[in-house]
Amino acid sequence: MQTIISNGTPISYNTYGSGPATLLFVHGSFIDQTYWKEQVAFFKEKYKVVTMDLAAHGQSGTNRSEWTLRGMADDIINLIRALNLERVILIGHSLGANLILMAATTYPDPVIGFIAVDNFKNLATPLPPEYDSQVEEIIENSKKAYADTNEHYARMVLLGPETPQWIIDKVVAACRAAYEPMGQQTMPQFFIMDRIEREVLPLLRPKMNLINVNYMPTNVEALEKHAVNGYSLIEIAGTCHYPMLESPKALNEALDEVIDEVLQVKFTDS
Repeated sequence: MQTIISNGTPISYNTYGSGPATLLFVHGSFIDQTYWKEQVAFFKEKYKVVTMDLAAHGQSGTNRSEWTLRGMADDIINLIRALNLERVILIGHSLGANLILMAATTYPDPVIGFIAVDNFKNLATPLPPEYDSQVEEIIENSKKAYADTNEHYARMVLLGPETPQWIIDKVVAACRAAYEPMGQQTMPQFFIMDRIEREVLPLLRPKMNLINVNYMPTNVEALEKHAVNGYSLIEIAGTCHYPMLESPKALNEALDEVIDEVLQVKFTDS
């Protein structure tokens, strides 16, 4: 484990292997870089692989008074700069996909590929007004019972009745243990990500590649409308939001296919 300082906060990361491109994996909310274990083992023989812990996650620091998604995206950019990474394919799961979208459109030069894992299922589309009261309730409940609210949300939205128990236990434990100041400040921002998506999508240079789990459908019409520079969608079978745990082989095969396409296009353009 190595560390850089970004916005005054230690950010932990690991590097593995070497190759014609760098795969930078960014995890989702409340989990950490160890969730990418099977992807690291699969890809480190062919590429340089970098994993990181977002601020207040895993082994990264918590000494930050203001917690914003923009600040977390800046941490990704600062890691790319600190390591002088080139030919970067950004791979983000869940919240990590939102963050790599912000990073790729703020600091585009080293980024040659963009892959989102189980996210953007309603790209740039606001929640219907009838959900406003539910969002308010989640935010208010979080202020009263943070760990319980996180667990309830995970069980309701991210996990399913057929999800293996060991995955449920692992995810629930991570959600309950999440650093509260970070969670309290960032949670309201999750529910307005559609605004940021609409703002930055025209700036995304690479095609938007999605690998989504079919436990919850993807709104293809939203992709066609808002992914203005193109998209691809691979759906894999699963019961939950965590294919790197539940279906690592299927995820690795899908990632391998997309990465090969990214590099073929890049070499052809070059």
